[in-house]
Amino acid sequence: MVIDLFSRKVVGWSLSDSLETRLVSNALRAAIENRSPKRGELLHHSDRGCQYTSDAYQRTLRTLGITCSMSRRGNCYDNAVAERFFWSLKHEWTKHHQYDTLADARLSVFEYIETFYNRTRLHQTLGYKSPDQYEAEHAPVLAA
Repeated sequence: MVIDLFSRKVVGWSLSDSLETRLVSNALRAAIENRSPKRGELLHHSDRGCQYTSDAYQRTLRTLGITCSMSRRGNCYDNAVAERFFWSLKHEWTKHHQYDTLADARLSVFEYIETFYNRTRLHQTLGYKSPDQYEAEHAPVLAA
C-alpha cells in the first residue's frame, strides 16, 4: 500500500498471501501509474520490512529516481500513517468480513479503499475531510 502523505489517499496497493518483494513492487507501480510523479521529486517512506530492504526493491526505487526513506529500527511511530491505515482496514472492515478466497479478500479491500477510505472516510488531520475532498480543495496547489 502506498499513501500520499499530503492527502492520506491510498494511491497504490496490492494484496498477496505472502510478503514477497513483488507485493510492494506492484503497489508502487500502481501508485506511479496513478500519480505520474516527476523523476527525482518523490520520497518513498517505509518500515524496514524485508520486502522494502530487498536489493530488487531498492534497485526499482533508484531506477525510478525515487528517494528512499526508512523508519528507525523498531520504531513504529516513524511509519504512523501506514500503521494507522492498516489499523483502520482491520478494525473498520476486515474483521467484519469472511473471505473464502484471496480473490474475495482482494475485492473487499478494493471496496474499502476505493469506495470508502479515499472517498468517504473523514480524517482529523485533513480537517474532517476525506482524502478525495481534501485533494479537490487543494487542486490548484497540487497542479503547481
